[in-house]
Amino acid sequence: MFAKTMTVGVLGASLLATAAFAETPANKMTTNTVAPSTMQHQGQWRTSKLVGLNVYNQANEKLGDINELLVDNSGRIQGVVIGVGGFLGVGERDVAVAFDKIQWVNQPVSANTAMNRPSSTTTSASGTTTGSASSMTTSDADRWYPDHAVYNATKDELKSVPEFKYSNK
Repeated sequence: MFAKTMTVGVLGASLLATAAFAETPANKMTTNTVAPSTMQHQGQWRTSKLVGLNVYNQANEKLGDINELLVDNSGRIQGVVIGVGGFLGVGERDVAVAFDKIQWVNQPVSANTAMNRPSSTTTSASGTTTGSASSMTTSDADRWYPDHAVYNATKDELKSVPEFKYSNK
């Protein structure tokens, strides 16, 4: 009985393997027309790298960090959920802000100067870059994400923003 079961199993597997090997590349559906090595990522960011990014205001005060990106059904990012307040995640609450109200900054935060200095390079949500691009290093240009985000609000103003609640559906 065991020998019959093994024989049927080996025979079935070989028939399936034969059909898979007989398939020609012309029958396969190709969706990627560009080789991965030729794809450019300049100007594109990985959303997985944006989640967790620190958010500061114009006075270099840390407001919180990005917890979520809200995307519409066409794939465009519509909002950013920022975790504000609390300590080490305890007491933190989420607020949602419009994506186009966030500025993306490639330069690290300087502890003793304001964020609106002309030498910093910022990118608005629409993709336009302001400031001096020559201050970016080569490794910064190859990154798939900015250094941090800037939202023009104070900590007190964010306290008055309604808390963002996720739907249960």
